[in-house]
Amino acid sequence: MEWNIQLLSLLSIPVISAIVGWVTNYLAVKMMFYPIEFTGIRPFFGWQGLIPAKRREMAEIEVELVLGKLLSVEEMAGRIEPEALTEAIERRLRQVLRKVVNDVMSESAPGLWAALPVQGKNLVYQRVENDMPHVVQKMVEDFQHNVTEILDIKELVVEQLVNAPELINEIFLTAGSKEFPFIVRSGLYFGFLFGLPTMLLWHYFQAWWLLPLGGLLVGYATNWIAIKIIFEPKNPINIGPFKIQGMFLKRQKEVSEVYADIIERKLITPQNITHIILHGSGSAQLLEIIELHVNDAIERYVAVAQPYFALGVGSENYHRMKTLAVEQIFENSDKYLLYAYDYANQALRIGGDLCERMQALTPLEFEGVLRPAYQQDEWKLIVTGAILGLLAGFAQLYLVFM
Repeated sequence: MEWNIQLLSLLSIPVISAIVGWVTNYLAVKMMFYPIEFTGIRPFFGWQGLIPAKRREMAEIEVELVLGKLLSVEEMAGRIEPEALTEAIERRLRQVLRKVVNDVMSESAPGLWAALPVQGKNLVYQRVENDMPHVVQKMVEDFQHNVTEILDIKELVVEQLVNAPELINEIFLTAGSKEFPFIVRSGLYFGFLFGLPTMLLWHYFQAWWLLPLGGLLVGYATNWIAIKIIFEPKNPINIGPFKIQGMFLKRQKEVSEVYADIIERKLITPQNITHIILHGSGSAQLLEIIELHVNDAIERYVAVAQPYFALGVGSENYHRMKTLAVEQIFENSDKYLLYAYDYANQALRIGGDLCERMQALTPLEFEGVLRPAYQQDEWKLIVTGAILGLLAGFAQLYLVFM
């Protein structure tokens, strides 16, 4: 009976080692992504997922290694056709322009505008609306020529991911949808294998420190080996009928498709592009373009009656009218540009282009899609696994053999 208990205790070593490997790898993966916000008492007593905690650095790395190299803002902007854009926003833009004209004239030349009959006001509206396609076309052309000063992909990506930490988690979890579960499962397999020599050593050499040391090695090695298998070797090695390559790199075609899809749907969207060009660092340059073309349009609208118009409203109010018109058209941009989102999605073709170009990357370049999630802090995950394994080894020593 005693011999059977000793045998079962001995055989339990690789089983417990497998459980330790699974648990440490599971916790290591979870600790990469959760919790999204810091939980505990700052600065030392608590935890935040490694990726959410370093989302700004992660976002910058993603831009440098992948998005910044594969997506050209000049190319994207060049796909916008002024005529199609005007058609998409025309109905709403007409409504906005009528309100802008009415508000600007009521504020800068209230007496003159109030005295103008309805027919006269309608003529003004009609003149503005007839000239609208020409003005939009010129604005789009100038935007395309100056797009690198107005739209910064890095700023767009970093701002979105910093403000939405759950999104950067989703990007990495989606891209690594098979690799992260493998890391967890591999802890079970490798833990069991590493437990076998520990079992043999314990059978012949029952030192108290052997099981804690075995747990430490299991926790360390299972994480380290799992990460290596995912990314090594980078280039495929043919051994007979078998091709050996890192798991993630072998899935380049599949990962490119899911990665590009989430980038197009949730990150580099027409809504986010519009937000960054209107409120980002390049908004001043966009305002200059609007100011140039709105002022030019106003000069043309009043060219025939300009001397009389200037006398009627006064030089100061005339310039104020131009300023107000520019400000209101810029501030109301969201109201009419949102009608262009469907057209922009079709025209920009971000997902298709990104997927095709990612699939053409070399293995070393493609590694940058997911590797940053590990590279900066993978040592923390490995050390954490080792510490948890060490604690599990002590627990095993106490519960099973003491």
